[in-house]
Amino acid sequence: MKKNMGPIDRVIRLLVVVIIAVLYYMGQLTGLAATILGIVAVAFLITSIVGWCPGYLPFGISTRKRTE
Repeated sequence: MKKNMGPIDRVIRLLVVVIIAVLYYMGQLTGLAATILGIVAVAFLITSIVGWCPGYLPFGISTRKRTE
């Protein structure tokens, strides 16, 4: 599992997680939207921590700078 996420990508995903969490706890997200966005937030959190996004693999995308 080779990392394919750069630091900016990871920070943006973490910011989205925080925004979703704040909206949920303030009662702005409820029902199906809360469930779907909660799943997205968990996926973003895990991929940000690990630094690897499986959705990038089929397209060969990497936001991580290559160091030589």
